Amino acid sequence: MTRDIHHEARELTTLAGAKDLSDAQRSWLHAHLEECASCRDYAEAAGRVVAALRSIPLAADSRLVRATQMRVRFHASRLRETRERMWLVAMACLGVGLSATLTLPVLWRLFAWMGERAGVSTWVWQAGFMFFWVAPALVVGALLLARGTHFTNPVEKQKQWR
Repeated sequence: MTRDIHHEARELTTLAGAKDLSDAQRSWLHAHLEECASCRDYAEAAGRVVAALRSIPLAADSRLVRATQMRVRFHASRLRETRERMWLVAMACLGVGLSATLTLPVLWRLFAWMGERAGVSTWVWQAGFMFFWVAPALVVGALLLARGTHFTNPVEKQKQWR
């Protein structure tokens, strides 16, 4: 199905104000408008409509302005709080990573020593060490996952979807 060149020209005329046309589209449209009186009239009428709409003064109700300002301030404060929380989370992650790096060799030697003293095989104390090392992360992950699904107040959940 071929597109009508007049339809294409009118579509480009309509879109010319809303978005930038490529140089090829702009030159094609200019050439077509020079040749076609109907499309040229359409472009002039569209230009007059846009100019008329831009000349209409728009005044917002003071209640609308106050409500909009209140919402903008509220969202700005929430963004600020989120940014502060994320900074704290980043510092906590850095602290946990640093402490894990420093304590890993010490705990490894401690578990090896306890395994020797208790007379258990190497794989048993190594499995105990891995459980001791991974269990806190699993517990925290499960709590965070549950907080997102089960611990949230139903009223708060409804607010999130608004």
